[in-house]
Amino acid sequence: MRRVVCPGSFDPVTNGHLDVISRAANLHDEVVVAVFRNTSKTPLFTIEERVDLLREATSKIPNVRIDKFEGLIVDYCKANDISAIVKGLRAVTDFDYEMQMAQMNYNQAGVETLFVITNPLWAFLSSSLVKDFARFGGDVSGLVPEVVLDRLAGRLAQG
Repeated sequence: MRRVVCPGSFDPVTNGHLDVISRAANLHDEVVVAVFRNTSKTPLFTIEERVDLLREATSKIPNVRIDKFEGLIVDYCKANDISAIVKGLRAVTDFDYEMQMAQMNYNQAGVETLFVITNPLWAFLSSSLVKDFARFGGDVSGLVPEVVLDRLAGRLAQG
């Protein structure tokens, strides 16, 4: 079985994330979407909420499984018999950072990284940008799954 992982903080999951996940699912037997805690950011949603949002958003993709992890993604890969990491690239600036991470992961654990070039429709999109726009009343419908739109509005209304 060809199993890959799409790691990320997914705070919140966007249509750009779903594009990369679904494209990876078309090429592999199983895609594990692994939600991690990014210690350099303060999340809007808890890790459990992000897992739930992803489960709902990917429910129609049968070979996608959602999980969470802490620590190194290569350790997660070894523990779960995962051969490669799939990452979406929006721009050249993404590539510089992701290439360094990919080389480190391969050097330390022999785990490959596969890059998926983001659909141009979503090349500008990031979770941070969605949150910023939504905080100030911007319309983010069409940028995130409906389930995220509802929860995002509710969370931001709470202050």
